[in-house]
Amino acid sequence: MPHRSRPKVAARHPVHVTLRVRDEVWNLRSRRCFRAFARAFTAGNDRFGFRLIHFSVQGNHLHLIVEVADELALAKGMQGLAIRMAKSLNRVMQRRGPVFHERYHAHVLCSPTEVARAVAYVLGNYFHHAAKWGTTIARGQVDPYSSAAEHDKMWTGVDPPLTVEPRTWLLRVGVERGGATRRTG
Repeated sequence: MPHRSRPKVAARHPVHVTLRVRDEVWNLRSRRCFRAFARAFTAGNDRFGFRLIHFSVQGNHLHLIVEVADELALAKGMQGLAIRMAKSLNRVMQRRGPVFHERYHAHVLCSPTEVARAVAYVLGNYFHHAAKWGTTIARGQVDPYSSAAEHDKMWTGVDPPLTVEPRTWLLRVGVERGGATRRTG
């Protein structure tokens, strides 16, 4: 990403973050890699004024919907989460060195419609990519490498949560008013 200054972030506005891995890193959509992400998400989902609400793991990038107190919380939270993910992925891949590109892309979500579209995009990102590849996805299927699957498990209490429940009005109420429905194929 070009080194432009980051946008100002208000605590009431969620942020859509995209983080890309370097070319030499394995495909992220595997059980081994996802277990590495799960450990990192569990440890870093609510720290430094940074809260992980939704995620989607793709082959070479991740999409996150986060709540942050301000720009500093976004920077510190992303730094902490990226370090956790990189260390865990490097262990899995038996490698050393950087995992992610230097910069992440952050887009501040300011309206219910924008939040609804971003959540639908993040939770439906795999289905979008699968359609490009010509892969057929069964109706009602949930992407197992996204927080859509996590939210299904959250209510069972089986695993420690990878995400936290939203606090902002835009993610609790506004997302429904903006027209988002969980994308399931």
